[in-house]
Amino acid sequence: MPEPPLLVMRGIVKEFPGVRALDGVDLEVRPGEVHCLLGQNGAGKSTLVKVLTGAHQPDSGDIVWRGDQTPQLTSPTAALRLGVATIYQELDLVAGLSVATNIFLGHERSAFGFSRRGEMNHAARELLGRLGHPEISPGAEVGRLSAAARQIVSMARALSYDARLIVMDEPSAALAHDEVTNLFRVIRQLTAAGVAVIYISHRLEEIREVGDRVTVLKDGRTVAAGLPARTTPTAMLVAHMTGRAYEYVFPPRPQANEGAPEILRVEGLTLPGVFRDLTFSVRAGEIVGLAGLVGAGRSEILETVYGARRPSAGRVVLEGRELRGGSVVAAVRAGMGLAPEERKSQGLLLLDTVAGNVSVASLRRYSRLGWLDRRRELADARRQTRALDIRPDDPRRPIRTLSGGNQQKALLARWLLKGCRLLLLDEPTRGVDVGARAELYALIRRLADSGVGIVLVSSEIPEVLGLADRVLVIREGRVLRESDARELDEHQVLDLVMEGSNR
Repeated sequence: MPEPPLLVMRGIVKEFPGVRALDGVDLEVRPGEVHCLLGQNGAGKSTLVKVLTGAHQPDSGDIVWRGDQTPQLTSPTAALRLGVATIYQELDLVAGLSVATNIFLGHERSAFGFSRRGEMNHAARELLGRLGHPEISPGAEVGRLSAAARQIVSMARALSYDARLIVMDEPSAALAHDEVTNLFRVIRQLTAAGVAVIYISHRLEEIREVGDRVTVLKDGRTVAAGLPARTTPTAMLVAHMTGRAYEYVFPPRPQANEGAPEILRVEGLTLPGVFRDLTFSVRAGEIVGLAGLVGAGRSEILETVYGARRPSAGRVVLEGRELRGGSVVAAVRAGMGLAPEERKSQGLLLLDTVAGNVSVASLRRYSRLGWLDRRRELADARRQTRALDIRPDDPRRPIRTLSGGNQQKALLARWLLKGCRLLLLDEPTRGVDVGARAELYALIRRLADSGVGIVLVSSEIPEVLGLADRVLVIREGRVLRESDARELDEHQVLDLVMEGSNR
């Protein structure tokens, strides 16, 4: 007789003013399985997780937890005590505290008002060992750990509550290839011990590798449930998510234009300890991709070209004008823009509106005697948001309320309004769903076709090969190969970037 489900959610409805975020969602999770939750941004995944973890109370529907028809999921703390834990993409750890303190934060082991530090360190060491990471010191400061190590600490924190179900929201977003492999190993250790995992990711290849079953949400409804993760065709998953048959393809490349003028020339650029003697160029209308593992120096290359880092040698020339090293102001004034890897913390003004984020690099044009012409600023922002099809079509809307894909479009709109001739795009589709990715691909190609030069960094090698015209394969700060993208395949790139990576 099959084991009863660990979690059953039936007909879950959640409404907010003017929006029905969940419209009868069903979800069933079994003990010891990895249940993948798919859906485009806005499909209802985050709201469903907040209902499950007690942050929201459903307006109607039933939740059965370990056979209990009325579980007390009244708050995140109550959910934790029942055994439901969540590890968010942006980890909720306190950087200045130790590993052990973070693991037991909120349920410290104490006596007579004093923390039992030794007991917590011992218990933390046991939990980290259970996860296969005894090398992480309980006394280490969390802020000094790598992204992968911080994620392990978050898992240990969940296990400290004796979690029976762990929700992982985009857990691989900030991890390198080998770190993702280790994450999957840890997940399998957890499920072998009977812990269930709800795994949320936009990367369909990860679903195949780590998942057991899949539930797909669209527009707040369950459109497919219990699909086998390894054998369900990708086209079927995408069709469920988008509501239409959809081929995950890149826009066609134009014919190579060798006669196009050179927009960017980088010569002998060196950043000690990261890369040295780097030389490459970008022509008008060309997309140049940087392919390599996380840690190869790709992001640092973009930041140095942009002036956010000061090189020890070399020069950056934009449309014939040599830029002052280490000066972002000089780069922006010359016509360069950067969409950084961490758009929320490095690129966006989250407390401002869409219009405020679009216009922030162009405020001079709206300034009159110390006053800003808000009407003109809003009109220009509206033209950009409509040109890039940013949704909802309201530049006065807080940017934090937009989906990841639309936030990324707003960053591009900022530099288009500024009139940039060169765009540096670092992981432009991170955390963006399949449908929105296709829109971003088409937009990036359209920008290139208009004559903008683009340098693209992505951890997904198929994305670099499918979108770029020319590719630089980078390992340990060195260019191993420069080639037309059509002359490379994923296996060739992986062979180059992985060779010697374990020395």
